[in-house]
Amino acid sequence: MILFEVFLGGLLLGGMYGLIALGLNLQYGVARILNLSYGEFFMGGAFTAFFTIMLWKLNPLLSLFVSLPIAFVINWLIYQYLMIPLVRRAADQDALDADVVLVTFGLFFVFQGLALVNWSGDLRGYSFLSSPVHLVGATVAFNRLFAFLAACALAFALFLVLRYTRFGTALRAMTIDPVAASLVGIDVRKFSALAFAAGGALAAASGMLVSTFISFSSTIGVEYTLKALIVVILAGVGRVTGTLAAGLVLGVVESVGGYLVDPQLTIAINFGLFMLVLLLRPTGLFTRA
Repeated sequence: MILFEVFLGGLLLGGMYGLIALGLNLQYGVARILNLSYGEFFMGGAFTAFFTIMLWKLNPLLSLFVSLPIAFVINWLIYQYLMIPLVRRAADQDALDADVVLVTFGLFFVFQGLALVNWSGDLRGYSFLSSPVHLVGATVAFNRLFAFLAACALAFALFLVLRYTRFGTALRAMTIDPVAASLVGIDVRKFSALAFAAGGALAAASGMLVSTFISFSSTIGVEYTLKALIVVILAGVGRVTGTLAAGLVLGVVESVGGYLVDPQLTIAINFGLFMLVLLLRPTGLFTRA
């Protein structure tokens, strides 16, 4: 029974990882921008929810009506005015990746610095939907279950959009070959900007949902950027629909590995799995030939 509880905890943890990584896979897989400041929008969503419940005494879910459009607009502006010039001048994708890493790394410090100045580096947290839920003999907090169900719903919604809409078809074509996509009339710049902005909005949404059961501070963004990047590589760059499954794999491996070996080694287990996939399956666990 204890091992089952550990496995269930790993599933819920993996759902959180998948939720956080959905937006990054949109940005990296579709827009082909590795955004190292991605976690700062996760942090922004968490703080917006915190202030919504602690200062204004409102349901933190209402913060989504503020954090999502703001994150969407900021990421759209970043793509239009910082990424587009880099795309135009880059000789190839390798040169673009190098420039993007440097610029978004700088953005990470800018956003984190602004957060530290305004919100300090203190740990924050709040209680919301923390009542216990009993599942097959195991007990979990409802806020964790709620975040897991939200991750499943978002992943399913993205799957429907990508599979059954013209917008999704355009994004999938760009993921495979942006040059060929432009030759058949797809406005690559427009759709890349929308995908990048939507990824930032998803980061803010995941920050709100995850903030219901974790403590966070102004410096938490980098940790979750790395977690999201591991999940993206496990799923395969551009495999948005496989992101949740990859998150579940990471969460279960981390939880069970920590229980069987040592909880202090969870980071080592994460990156051990990461290196193993890079060596044996560098295109990701859920990619097809």
